Amino acid sequence: MPTAPTKYLDPAALARLRNLGLAARLVVEGLFSGQHRSPHRGYSVEFAEHREYTPGVDPRHLDWKILAKRDKLYVKQYEEQTNLRCYLLLDSSASMGYRHSGAISKFEYGCFCAASLAYLMQTQHDAFGLITYDRAVARHIPPRQGKGHLRVVLDTLEAARPAGDTDLAGTFHQLAETMKRRALVVVISDLFSGPGGADELLESISHLRHKRHEVVVFQVLDRAELQFPFDDATQVEDMETGRRVSADPATLRNEYLKKLNAYIDAVRMGCRSREVGYALADTSEPFEMFLGNYLSHRASITA
Repeated sequence: MPTAPTKYLDPAALARLRNLGLAARLVVEGLFSGQHRSPHRGYSVEFAEHREYTPGVDPRHLDWKILAKRDKLYVKQYEEQTNLRCYLLLDSSASMGYRHSGAISKFEYGCFCAASLAYLMQTQHDAFGLITYDRAVARHIPPRQGKGHLRVVLDTLEAARPAGDTDLAGTFHQLAETMKRRALVVVISDLFSGPGGADELLESISHLRHKRHEVVVFQVLDRAELQFPFDDATQVEDMETGRRVSADPATLRNEYLKKLNAYIDAVRMGCRSREVGYALADTSEPFEMFLGNYLSHRASITA
């Protein structure tokens, strides 16, 4: 745990996640099992820490000085040596700032999820990065390891504010071309974006898969968005464009729920057909329960 307090790391929630015996790498379905050696040699990589030797590790990384002092085998761990490289893609558009009556907004919920995953990966020496985006990439922190890097990610999350409209498909197409090394890509978003609907979104996710990235999508929605408990609503306003739609309250609710559920089903089925992980998060559910249930499910199907 970082020594300085931070808004988005809840010690009690993290303890519950860790007590489940889960690790963030379970979402990768075993693709990245085994340590990848860095392509660099000598002093071209930054030393991070020592790790106890385990069979199968390249003996060239043994620290013979530690062996002489402690009579135990340790290997040198470098910043570029990792079991997993992960990008956390957090939607920071205006619609993510919505909160009806719950304790936190969709954006804050997403920040808690991103921070928790980053912390879990830091504890297991994996590399993680953060990308926030609205219509385009707002902040890009490349994957690295270490507690210092975790602090950079947490500070960025705390400073971020939801604003602007969204172009998810355009942003994902751009990232698919710029993220050169294969990685786990975790998308955290309400997935509200543009007139292209589910087909356009799924095409951009296919682009990420085509580049050999593993992709997991967390669709974060407020309970009010899922149930539309506004019996007297005659107008709905888009938080990103300001556009308003007027209708009879009952008709408006029925049409909204019909289209929302069809969209969610299309995204869920489209992700499944592309071998992309998908989970719907309701912000009224504690984020650690959502993450724990998802990671536990992924662990059970990959065991």
